[in-house]
Amino acid sequence: MTRLPLSYPAALLIAVVAVLPVAVLFALSDAPQDLLGQRNLGLLWNTALLTLCTVAGAVLIGVPLALLTAFVRLPLGGVWLVLLAAPLALPSYIGAFTFYAAFGPGGEINNVFGFATPSAQGLVGASVVMALYTYPFVLMTTRSALLNQDASLVNAARTLGLSLPACLWRVVLPRARNGIAAGALLAALYALSDFATPAIMGLDTFTRAIYVEYNAFGLGQAALLSLQLLVVVGLVLFLESRVQVTRERPGRSLVLWPRPWQVGAIGFAVAPICLLALALPLALFSLWLLRDGGGYFDFALAWNSLQASLLAALVAALVALPVAYAAMAGRFGRILERTTYLGFGIPGIVMGTALVYIGLQLSFLYQTLALLVVAYVMRFLPLAVGSIRATAESMDASLVKAARVLGAGRGEVFRRVTLPLTRRGVIAGAALVFLEAMRELPATLLLAPTGFETLATYLWRVYEAGYFGRAAVPGLLLILMSALGLALMLSGEGRARPDFFKDNTA
Repeated sequence: MTRLPLSYPAALLIAVVAVLPVAVLFALSDAPQDLLGQRNLGLLWNTALLTLCTVAGAVLIGVPLALLTAFVRLPLGGVWLVLLAAPLALPSYIGAFTFYAAFGPGGEINNVFGFATPSAQGLVGASVVMALYTYPFVLMTTRSALLNQDASLVNAARTLGLSLPACLWRVVLPRARNGIAAGALLAALYALSDFATPAIMGLDTFTRAIYVEYNAFGLGQAALLSLQLLVVVGLVLFLESRVQVTRERPGRSLVLWPRPWQVGAIGFAVAPICLLALALPLALFSLWLLRDGGGYFDFALAWNSLQASLLAALVAALVALPVAYAAMAGRFGRILERTTYLGFGIPGIVMGTALVYIGLQLSFLYQTLALLVVAYVMRFLPLAVGSIRATAESMDASLVKAARVLGAGRGEVFRRVTLPLTRRGVIAGAALVFLEAMRELPATLLLAPTGFETLATYLWRVYEAGYFGRAAVPGLLLILMSALGLALMLSGEGRARPDFFKDNTA
């Protein structure tokens, strides 16, 4: 008789909890009145347009940069990669905040330099900001696919008379479509789930409407809008699943050596991206800090962010262990793991709406830090699960077998062999959850205890009040923490790192 893996019961319980928010939304939602009314169709149109424009922009920026960083040998190549990947670590609402304050008549660019710039609001402004902060998804996943390609096919095509651009278009990119599709999916999910960017840019989308309904005590209508948004998210996931994945054996990667003038041209071409996504927020926050000072800032807000994020990271790492090991134990475990990924696909504003109702039913949880930590864990658990599983799968299975042969029980093997060998993945997963929780805005706005402000919610209150100068210290702190997170991800050791951060050209 086959023994049930010890990780299954705990993983099953966690999977049930992951599905709970969707069940709550169904129970809570109002009857679908005027489902195809003008307002709902307008929200759907704006949400779809923002998502499509974000994906298009992310692909148009990310794919050329992936080709550049994968194949072109640039001086200080690692520095180029870090700079181009850096927007991945920043929350898009920082970009939206600075774009809103910098551009347009009366904006900071107008005040400092004396010339007017177009306003960065509406669909165009939101799409530009979202593309600038989601293209690294496409860059990294496409780069991973490119680095695994064998250059022999390109060399054969060149021999047959194709130019290098034609080879890239007809030979290289079609073989990288799975990487491009994966990055585009992440960009689309980010655009669908983001609340602050369209809200700051004045664009009515599902996430903004859900927040408005919640503040107007229309919890049932907010739940209905949340379910409609989840349908859109499900459609995006379905479309991505239809992309056929072609696997090939890794080979020696293509290497291109640019001339000095070409290096200068490349730097000139990528400079606007770095200036808008990185330099603009840093310059604007620094300007506000010099002009208004930072004495007004209460550093207890930083402690609040740190406290909630550390708790979420610790709980997520503990909860992720049985899920990751269940996924390795069998098919049912993999199903349970995929179920927990549902939380990552649920926008924060939707997760918050569902958990508010749960908190109202369980008064001991309502308006508590514990409920906020639960939201963080449910949202970002897949990050910890993926990191732990990647590390555990690289472990030598013979060590576990040897321990069992020597008489150790399954619990002792886990405690003395498996857990120490996967410690690196546990720490990396907890770090990723910590960084995501630090910058999470919509779920924090809905679930934080009364009077409990974090760096993210303080930035939002500053935007609502129009006191932009007071955003300097929290904005710079968030950028600093995001930079540390990016350094952690790019400098992770061995197999604990995600595959797309590895350079396979050595």
